[in-house]
Amino acid sequence: MGQRFVSIWFRYLSTDWFSLRQPELRKIPFVLRTPSHGRMVITSSNAMARAKGIDDGMVLADARAAVPSVIALDDKPELAQKLLTRLAEWCIRYAPVVAIDPPNGLLLDASGCSHLWGGDAAYLADIEKKLETRGYKVRTAMADTVGAAWAVARFGGKDNIIPPGKHKESILSLPSQALRLETESLERLHKLGLHQIYQFIGMPRTSLRRRFGPLLLLRIDQAMGMVKEMLKPVVPAEPYQERLPCMEPIVTATGIEIALKQLLETLCHRLRQEQKGLRTATFKGYRVDGKIVQMEIGTSRPTHHVNHLFKLFEVKISTLEPAMGIELFTLEAPKVEELLPEQEQLWEETGGLDDMRLSELVDKLAGKFGSAAVHRYLPDEHYWPERSFRSAISLQEKASTLWRVDKLRPLQLLNRPEKIEVSAPIPDYPPMLFRYKGKVHEVARADGPERIEQEWWLQQGQHRDYYRVEDKEGHRFWIFRSGHYDDESFQWYVHGFFA
Repeated sequence: MGQRFVSIWFRYLSTDWFSLRQPELRKIPFVLRTPSHGRMVITSSNAMARAKGIDDGMVLADARAAVPSVIALDDKPELAQKLLTRLAEWCIRYAPVVAIDPPNGLLLDASGCSHLWGGDAAYLADIEKKLETRGYKVRTAMADTVGAAWAVARFGGKDNIIPPGKHKESILSLPSQALRLETESLERLHKLGLHQIYQFIGMPRTSLRRRFGPLLLLRIDQAMGMVKEMLKPVVPAEPYQERLPCMEPIVTATGIEIALKQLLETLCHRLRQEQKGLRTATFKGYRVDGKIVQMEIGTSRPTHHVNHLFKLFEVKISTLEPAMGIELFTLEAPKVEELLPEQEQLWEETGGLDDMRLSELVDKLAGKFGSAAVHRYLPDEHYWPERSFRSAISLQEKASTLWRVDKLRPLQLLNRPEKIEVSAPIPDYPPMLFRYKGKVHEVARADGPERIEQEWWLQQGQHRDYYRVEDKEGHRFWIFRSGHYDDESFQWYVHGFFA
């Protein structure tokens, strides 16, 4: 299947926007003006003003001499660019690649899209209808090349769908302006009596280059499809994306679930064929009112298991507000990793970090309570307890060193040691009692000290002497003294709790 492009021409882009905000302007001729070289120049005119002979680029004084009743409003800088960007983002519901075509157009790479609307004619009709409903008058065209679609949209007749392979014939009878040429080249063509494309397209290329420069040949080649024209999408399309347009807007949770499951099955089948699995996925709904609602999930390891991914999304479906209805669903996988066939055997394994059921449990907990609620830690090469571990990136990450098991360590370690008041009989003896958070704990049993120093290249404090103590109520603490007993700056801290 060859490429197909759509050109959308907003002939009255800026004036349509003003009319949407001031409906009374629709019934009168009005123009937008901007100062230029000491004069007011018309930058845009509405349909009624054009019907009276007023066109863009005219001096406002000349326009008023011809049509005294014309209303002039100040143009807004960069308005057209902002409008095109907003409209391009809205048009993503029709094609994954939508590019801005200044000053008043959009270009869509519609390859493989129109059949979802029932054919090319229904596809373009729906685009025109929806944009006109939003208040913009448009002309559209579809062809094999960007240049041909652009030309037919602006200068073609009623037949705005050019059959595959017929793009050359479609532009021969069009005026030379249809090739997107500079003003200087157009004036030179007109002086020579070359007003239509068929009059010069067959001339020797060397002669055309010598008289009109390289741009004319480039535009001809682009329109003919001999030079590929790349579009710069307003929103980069994800390589792994599936789309599902809806014939009728979806407003129920059941409809959303059906659409989600269908997209997951399609995307996961593709991932399975390419031996890949997704790590993150975004499910988007394009609403009738132009807004986009979405929800995201992440997985602890690459997967293309449809049921598992659906369950991760399922808990969030209630947050997706359809409002008046969703007319397009998309599923994107921005982060994809290799998933080799041998990894599939892990579904049959049990136990350990390689058990897929553990990965699914982690994904469900993270989806319900947030990714910050689930942690896995690995040992790190530091002496101080709060630095002796680090967060793992994934369940599969391997430790670079071993956990220290020769010394007993508390089950719960505080992020930061907390100060306590201690009464100790003599230096280097365990405390007799200590006060922690306002409560006095009388020590029944104790063991220590265990001295823990810092690395020599990280000297940021005094050494620590740790004790394991148990109070008379059976509670066990890990406490330490920072510094020597005879040092006036020494201080006691509690750092953890044993089971």
